[in-house]
Amino acid sequence: MNPALTQFGAQMSHLTGVRAIMKDIIETLRAGSGQEFINLSAGNPVILPEVEQLWRDCTAELLASPEYGEVVCRYGSSQGYQPFINAVLADFNQRYGLNLTDRNILITPGSQSIYFYAANAFGGYTTSKQLKNIVLPLSPDYTGYGGVSLIPEAVVACKPTLDIDAAAHRFKYRPDFSQLSIDQTTGCVIFSRPCNPTGNVLSDDEVKKIADLAAAFDAPVFVDSAYGPPFPALNFTEMTPIFGGNIVHCMSLSKAGLPGERIGIAIGDEKIIQILECFQTNMCIHSPRYGQAIATRAIASGALADISINVIRPYYQSKFAIVETTLEQAMPKDLPWFLHRGEGAIFAWLWLKDLPMTDWELYQELKKVGVIVVPGSSFFPGLREDWQHKHECLRISLTATNDEIETAMKRLAQMVKKLYQS
Repeated sequence: MNPALTQFGAQMSHLTGVRAIMKDIIETLRAGSGQEFINLSAGNPVILPEVEQLWRDCTAELLASPEYGEVVCRYGSSQGYQPFINAVLADFNQRYGLNLTDRNILITPGSQSIYFYAANAFGGYTTSKQLKNIVLPLSPDYTGYGGVSLIPEAVVACKPTLDIDAAAHRFKYRPDFSQLSIDQTTGCVIFSRPCNPTGNVLSDDEVKKIADLAAAFDAPVFVDSAYGPPFPALNFTEMTPIFGGNIVHCMSLSKAGLPGERIGIAIGDEKIIQILECFQTNMCIHSPRYGQAIATRAIASGALADISINVIRPYYQSKFAIVETTLEQAMPKDLPWFLHRGEGAIFAWLWLKDLPMTDWELYQELKKVGVIVVPGSSFFPGLREDWQHKHECLRISLTATNDEIETAMKRLAQMVKKLYQS
């Protein structure tokens, strides 16, 4: 059967970004013919024993409670499971001194769905045929933003400035406000903080400046805090979540040990939340309630915030330290390699300036020595400019064992040395 696809059908039936590369990675692993690979491509969080036990305990409590039938056997509100909303509300009001009401919160099937709702509610063509852009103010950013809009041309990214410390072989991306175009054509703004793939954390002032620019045109700003505090708290540097005005604070419990349950949380202005809720009602009625019910217990008890700070964060921070230390020891000092400042998330980001081949070709070469990473060019959705830097970066997952990460970084350094010498 070969059914005809609509314009939207054709758009949404194609894999984008890392999802397209994962197909190649899966085929590589299957066809390995006995070759062992160190897979540093995964975005799947490690199953940490303490985190798994937390969710087992919360599940046992739910199973033993009279609430179980109501959670699993009945439909619920499109906004979310009310006890879960109340738990988030109480935690955030107390933790950050807010005055939220339950009308400021929407629970979705993962935070990716929030950006799909937002991109298509606020971006694309208006009823008067005007194109409203989805602005990504700092590129590179999460590859998933490239696939959320039904109108691909609406996604527009801004090239950053590079803050380089050549002596230390470190760098950091910063928004280039002289180039950032937020105007009457802007429908909404989206960025991640901490950033997947780079680990970058925008400063409070940078977030507020972006929000102020967008507020002048009534454009909402969606801050993707899938790695932010208070859970999973995968920020390695101090950062403050920003609330209020046109900012929608977006969270996920995926990196807090529940990726399979798909729980996203949007916190923002009541009018924006209501629009997103209507979108969700039409699309899937409501988010699954089982995960919300067990997460209610983990948040209300304080256990999730505690385990995030004392277990999840130090685990990944120690992995980044291994990447950092091994590269410093193994990479030649005279080569132009730069590791992005490790400020959060579960990845390291490596820039190889003037790389003698493309990132995709280097990805293929590394597979020959048993190392799988992700080519960096996948993480520049919406950036129209032809920028060589896009083809000089790699994303390195921090989800392997200590020994695997150390071995992989040594192999990578050896490969890079040979490439530059040739």
